[in-house]
Amino acid sequence: MKLEDIRREYLAGGLRRDNLLGEPIAQFELWLKQAIEAGIPDPTAFTLATVSAEGKPSQRIVLLKHLDEKGFVFFTNYGSKKAREMEANGNVCLHFPWHGMERQVEIEGAAERISTAESIKYFLTRPRESQIGAWASHQSHQISSRKALLMQFESMKSKFGQGAIPLPDFWGGYRVKPAVFEFWQGGGSRLHDRFQYARRDQQWVIERLAP
Repeated sequence: MKLEDIRREYLAGGLRRDNLLGEPIAQFELWLKQAIEAGIPDPTAFTLATVSAEGKPSQRIVLLKHLDEKGFVFFTNYGSKKAREMEANGNVCLHFPWHGMERQVEIEGAAERISTAESIKYFLTRPRESQIGAWASHQSHQISSRKALLMQFESMKSKFGQGAIPLPDFWGGYRVKPAVFEFWQGGGSRLHDRFQYARRDQQWVIERLAP
């Protein structure tokens, strides 16, 4: 298998400055809506990159659950590796890969916990078994086997019975307040279109970047 022979041209369409909205959140919402309408698999999935207190980077895929002018919200166990790293270093990077549209968006920003009230509001919308799963899993910690995990799940299921399931005190949301956006549209001959929004003097400045 020759990896160097695996290639294709990106010809879905270019991106011009006149195509961009003045606010990056609005531009992102437009592209997300188009990705959903195009049937892109898991359009709300993004790679979250964090850095530990020792400067070691790590990445994982999570799901966007809320977006507004304040930023991007996702949820996790506060004992997970990503949560521990965000608590030590709030600087993170989000990457949305919409390959089917030859687009990607990268967002740099600072992560912080959302309020307990906001986390409860979302937790109550989760399917019941997902709520139980949050109680059953000590995310990122070592376990002896999948059987042990399923036993813990059944134990939590039995504990709560048919009653309401409360929000675990070790689980909740983070909001990433964006500072820099990059919108990327594939182009022929590897001449891709890249535009960066950066916050300067309380305004968003848009600049084209070389591919």
